[in-house]
Amino acid sequence: MAGTKIKKVFMLAFVLVFILQGTTVFAQSNTFPRGSTQGTTEMNQNVRGSGVPNIAVQITEPQTGREVAFSVRLLLLLTILTLAPSILILVTCFLRFSIVLDFIKRALSLQQVPPTSVLNGIAFFMTVFVMWPTFTKVYDNAYKPLSNSEITIEQAYHEAEAPLRMFMYEQMAGDTSYIKMFMNMAKLEKPNTLADVPTYILVPSYILHELTVAFKIGVILYIPFIIIDMVVASILMAMGMMMLPPVQISMPFKLILFVLVDGWGLLTQQLFNSVIH
Repeated sequence: MAGTKIKKVFMLAFVLVFILQGTTVFAQSNTFPRGSTQGTTEMNQNVRGSGVPNIAVQITEPQTGREVAFSVRLLLLLTILTLAPSILILVTCFLRFSIVLDFIKRALSLQQVPPTSVLNGIAFFMTVFVMWPTFTKVYDNAYKPLSNSEITIEQAYHEAEAPLRMFMYEQMAGDTSYIKMFMNMAKLEKPNTLADVPTYILVPSYILHELTVAFKIGVILYIPFIIIDMVVASILMAMGMMMLPPVQISMPFKLILFVLVDGWGLLTQQLFNSVIH
């Protein structure tokens, strides 16, 4: 047994020495071995490498007030672009759609289906569909004239702000309690028109209003599914099956009910009706 192991060790050492010698001979030669494709290991002299441009960053102090104003505007623009996703989520109907869709997922006792990313995607495209007229006004009145150098940045900001303000105010037309609350906290006079309400008052008022509406819709959606859970739990208790989770039995019935009444279609239509009057 020991002799067999010694033979294996000698054979392995012989193979390693052979490989090392072949590698050394090939490295010392400029051509490939006989019988192989003709060629050399040297690179063609006519081939040039790709050049990498030099990047230089120079920081200088502003010499005039115009340069200072430009730097401040650039900083504000970068800040707005960073916060743009959060701003668009909070000043559109995305907040209402995403919360209601999450409510229906929990009411159906579903844990992983559909995934949260799918629900957010549905809410996003529903938001684009509903907000398309508003976005069109922003593009026509603000972005397009600004890109054509017809208006200044300040004018473009006011033109882009107006459609969004009008949309938020229309959603709160029947309930302005949050606007009054924030106006009182800011110690401002009672507004007579929408123009008297500052944007920093209108935005948080709209956010609280959307949260309230979304939770109201969620409670209404929960009621039929809670009834099914209670009925199933009562039947299991009457049968003495206390160890069997009621959710495991009621979930198929809730799914059947949701599919039979075309739940996704009704939910989508009612969400649109709640935004578009």
